[in-house]
Amino acid sequence: MEKYKSLHLWMILPMLLMQLGIFEDYWGDFTDNAWSVHVHYWTGTIWYLYLILQPYYATHGRLALHRTNGIIGMFLAGGVSITALSMLNRDIVNTQRAAADPLAFGPFEPWFFYGVAAVEIPMILAFGYAVILSIIQRKRLEDHAWWLISTVFIIMMPALGRGIQNLYVGLNIADWPEIDIMWPIYITQAIIIVLVLLAARKYKKLKHPATGLAVGVNIYTCFLEPLGRSEAVQGFLVMILRG
Repeated sequence: MEKYKSLHLWMILPMLLMQLGIFEDYWGDFTDNAWSVHVHYWTGTIWYLYLILQPYYATHGRLALHRTNGIIGMFLAGGVSITALSMLNRDIVNTQRAAADPLAFGPFEPWFFYGVAAVEIPMILAFGYAVILSIIQRKRLEDHAWWLISTVFIIMMPALGRGIQNLYVGLNIADWPEIDIMWPIYITQAIIIVLVLLAARKYKKLKHPATGLAVGVNIYTCFLEPLGRSEAVQGFLVMILRG
C-alpha cells in the first residue's frame, strides 16, 4: 500500500471540485432548499471527506481506526444512495414546471429534467455497486481501495455539472433562451473522464473494472438529451417517480 501513501492528498482535488461546483446552487439559496437536499448534500460531503481520511489512516499506521470508520462509512454510503434516490421525484416536478412556464425555464425544457433523472438512476446504482464490491473485496486491499476511489468519479457529475452549467449560462446569458444547454454536460463529462484516467494511470488501474465503470457512467451521461427526449423513457420515469 506504499504507493497509496499520498492518496489522501490527491483526493482533496475532487472534493474541491465538488464543493466549487455545488456552491452557488446550495449556499446561494440555502434557506429555500428542502430538507432532503440538505441531507443529501451533507451525506455526500462527508463521504468525500471519508475518502480523504480513510486512505490516510490506512497508510499511516492507524488501521484500527480505518476499520472502525469503514463500518460507519458503509452506513454513510447507504445514506448517499437513498437520499439521492429520494430526490429524483424533484426532476419530474421540474418537467411539469418547465412545461407550464417555458419562458422562465428558457433552455431548460422538460426533456432536460427527464434526461437528468435518466442518467442519475444508473449513476446511483453504479455508486452502490462499487461500494458493495469494495466490501466484498475488503481483504484484497488494492481492489478494495480502488472500488471506493471510483465512487468519487461516479457521483461527481451532478455537483460539478451544476457549477459548469451556471458558469456557461452566465457567459452566454445574452443568448437566453437559445442556449445549447448540453455543452456544459459534455464539458463536465470530459473533465471527469480525464480525471478518472489520470488517477487510474497514476495508480496502475487503467484495466480495473472500477475504472471501466466510472468511465462508462460518465460516457452514458453524455446521452442525456436523447434519453430525455425519448417518450418511452419519459413514460417509465413518470411511472416510477411520480409523487
